Amino acid sequence: MPRYALLVEYDGRPFAGWQRQADQPSVQGAIEAALARLEKRDHTIAAAGRTDAGVHGRGQVAHCDMEKAWDPFRLSEALNYHLKPQPVAILRAERVADDWHARFSAMERRYLFRLLMRRAPATLEDGQVWRVNHDLDADLMRAGAAHLIGLHDFTTFRSVMCQSKSPVKTLDEIRIDRVEGLSGPEIQFRLRARSFLHNQVRSIVGTLERVGAGAWHPDRVRDALEATDRAACGPVCPPQGLYLTGVGYPDDPFV
Repeated sequence: MPRYALLVEYDGRPFAGWQRQADQPSVQGAIEAALARLEKRDHTIAAAGRTDAGVHGRGQVAHCDMEKAWDPFRLSEALNYHLKPQPVAILRAERVADDWHARFSAMERRYLFRLLMRRAPATLEDGQVWRVNHDLDADLMRAGAAHLIGLHDFTTFRSVMCQSKSPVKTLDEIRIDRVEGLSGPEIQFRLRARSFLHNQVRSIVGTLERVGAGAWHPDRVRDALEATDRAACGPVCPPQGLYLTGVGYPDDPFV
């Protein structure tokens, strides 16, 4: 059965997350239902990351196995036709090796978190950003984030429901930029690692927001990390504003 990699974009708001669920809408379920319109059978796809409810995808990657050989462009076009009107789009489809795997072949995941700083409610970007009504100091947050770079036990920044076998991960990059967005000033966090723990990004951003607001000293991030205790974590920020922006592979099918 020929295998295809799918580059997927989606608005996470209507979904209970990526993973298929019996009684709630999911991104995986939407794509599998579209595939069933093309080849009438049960389909199971795999993704690079199982994003939570409300989290968006700008560069999610999945793979599917088809019975016949599809032209990749025609496959993406057909899927997009059957995905309407759901906010899911297949940006590209590419033929890959039969043993290529969207999750297990991945070498890194990249996330973006957008934090909007303004007192007025977000209207045009409601559900796309986390709005706070106070200014944040990006330099203080960078100082706090520096303690998290590298190989660490991230128990403090891990959900109690996380199913990963080990809390030890290597965080390769946290970039924090203040930008002027269309709706006002934003702090944008860009994180890169081979893999992440459940709620790790939201736990880190929520903690760094406390640093930027002046409620935490930057060194308290180090203390929280070294505590390896979930109770030492700052607030976990909401899912809106979080985007899976890209996945890296040794032989990237989309390059």
